[in-house]
Amino acid sequence: MEQTLTVNYEGVPAYNIMLEPDFSKLSEAVVNLDMKNRKMMIITDSNVGTYYCDAVRTSLSRIAKVVECITIPSGEGSKNLDSVSLCYEHLIKSGFDRNDLLIALGGGVVGDLTGFVAATYLRGIRFIQVPTSLLAMVDSSIGGKTGVDFKAYKNMVGAFHQPKLVYMNLSTLLSLPEPEYYSGMGEIIKHGLIKDKAYYEWLKEKTKEIEARSFEALREMVYRSCVIKKEVVERDPKEQGERALLNFGHTIGHSVEKLKELSLLHGQCVCIGMAAASFLSYQRGLLTDQEYQDILNTMQLFHQPVSVDGLSAEDIYEVTKSDKKMDSDQIRFILLNKVGQAFIDPTVQKSEMLCAIQSILNEV
Repeated sequence: MEQTLTVNYEGVPAYNIMLEPDFSKLSEAVVNLDMKNRKMMIITDSNVGTYYCDAVRTSLSRIAKVVECITIPSGEGSKNLDSVSLCYEHLIKSGFDRNDLLIALGGGVVGDLTGFVAATYLRGIRFIQVPTSLLAMVDSSIGGKTGVDFKAYKNMVGAFHQPKLVYMNLSTLLSLPEPEYYSGMGEIIKHGLIKDKAYYEWLKEKTKEIEARSFEALREMVYRSCVIKKEVVERDPKEQGERALLNFGHTIGHSVEKLKELSLLHGQCVCIGMAAASFLSYQRGLLTDQEYQDILNTMQLFHQPVSVDGLSAEDIYEVTKSDKKMDSDQIRFILLNKVGQAFIDPTVQKSEMLCAIQSILNEV
């Protein structure tokens, strides 16, 4: 299987996605981008930095003028404008210019934050993604969407800014705690549901290998998900159409995430949202009962929730109305025509939404 994918932006090759077993090729990949003898800043979090910051710094020190590091507290709570301000101050004091390089070392929070800092510092500085979580590898590190949360509203401040490289050291997945690892399966299952039924079936067949984190299974799974994400963002880089399909499960999932005050992981909330969207697809006669139940069972097979406690349907619905995917006060909801084929539906009514939300609520 290939180790490298090339992502095109507006028809021109923009950056490579490298799938590697370690960090041994990182410095060579950066040199190939004509970034030798530049200042480099690693932005990481307090968990990931403990494991991998020294290794990345050592690798890049061979080719950089200087390598510095900013560490933010781990968790979604750090994905805010205060952290952006901290990064700006560090970069200014260290004299970074727009030809220098930022390195996002971590999961989706670090990747989104670093990308936004890169997009806005000096009106744009170069950066690379070095994702260390499964969710970041298959989703947030690809496509150039960057952003931070604003007062618990997810990703409300952001920009499109393409990385120069996405370098995936697949061995970092071995150090992920089980909840973090399985949280990434939410986006992976989503890829199969919206674009590739054969991939969805493959995931079920390879459950044991995926649970054991077999290197070959991880490489094929990450590769196949990256292909799906890459092809979608190439056709729709600014989310004007098809790219919205990647939001399957996110409208309700983001509402749950906010109302639960980030006590659930992003991938868990996406699965809860996908359960609701699948129910709505079933109610419309697009999925059979067997297909709907199979989707729920598959998410549970990978230890993901399909329901939530302690929330009301009305509260969840009200929060969906602040979703950034709204279009003229109408939610662009993502439904399944069938397994492996999603579509954008702007006609979903409040009554349908409430019914779908009710299907994911555990009765007290």
